[in-house]
Amino acid sequence: MKFFRIKILCLVFSLISLAAQAQTADDATSLIKQAVQLNNQGKYADAVDKYTQALKLEPDNMNANYGIAFSLLQSDKAKDGIPYLEKVIKANGSLTAYAYDLLGSIYDKSHESAKAIEAFNAGIKTDPKYQRLYYNLSLVYFRDKNYDEAEKCVIQSIKIDPKHANSQRIYALVCFHQNKRASALLGLCSFILLEPATARSAEAYGNIQHILQGGVLKQDANMPALMTDANNIALNNAITQQTGLADKKQYPAPADHLTAQLTAIFNAIGPLADKQAGNDFFKNYYADFFYKMAQSPNMKAFAHLASQSVPENAEWIKNNADQMTALDNWVKNTERSF
Repeated sequence: MKFFRIKILCLVFSLISLAAQAQTADDATSLIKQAVQLNNQGKYADAVDKYTQALKLEPDNMNANYGIAFSLLQSDKAKDGIPYLEKVIKANGSLTAYAYDLLGSIYDKSHESAKAIEAFNAGIKTDPKYQRLYYNLSLVYFRDKNYDEAEKCVIQSIKIDPKHANSQRIYALVCFHQNKRASALLGLCSFILLEPATARSAEAYGNIQHILQGGVLKQDANMPALMTDANNIALNNAITQQTGLADKKQYPAPADHLTAQLTAIFNAIGPLADKQAGNDFFKNYYADFFYKMAQSPNMKAFAHLASQSVPENAEWIKNNADQMTALDNWVKNTERSF
């Protein structure tokens, strides 16, 4: 009988222990959920406190380790999060690529480009389909003025997520910095299709105007001279020639002038790029798509969309909803390949 009571007591203690463990897990999970909500509210310091409490209960909880690193980054204590991310990376679980991405962002924010590049590349090896790693890596190269590498990375980002507006914008900027004016122009047009009515799209329209007017970036005295290849020289010349021809005519309104300029350029760039060897991404994804647009009845709507930061063009858009819908449907139904 005594032996039986001991066995019962052992069973009770075991059940209490299991219940305590379950309660601890629930408590940690609850704390993590609270931390996530605080992050969403921008209360990052409070989120750090919640994650800290969760980690006291479950030091090896990878969600809490990753989460506290994110909150520390947002709290301007970025480097304090590195040990937590290293723990996530060492665990080699489902959060590894995300941890490398966040680690790279921490080093980038700290102006440690080499370490940021190393982290992003390690993340890409872990998960080659994680788009943000390529995009963030392109930003590091862009800030380092390594525009060629930035272009390669952002192209991979676009291939994974063509609707990522930021990638379209960075593609345009890195190409503009290499005097690839056709690539920059079509990249800006793609960006505007995805983000048509923001301060950044107004800036993109200003950049388009700069390109159409023959503008080039003033070179940094410390940078080597631009060595644009023959293909891009030919494309640049096509822009100059077609805008020159369009500029000789009179138009009822500036938007009609822009329509004529872009239509002529798209019509010239499409066949020209198709004959060029190499750079299949630009040829297939950008030049072919906008060549098709120039053949459609939607160029006037696109020109107004691109220039809607001008009040009269924004008014035109309001009064021509049918044409804007037709443009939208055409974009959705027209395939773009890589």
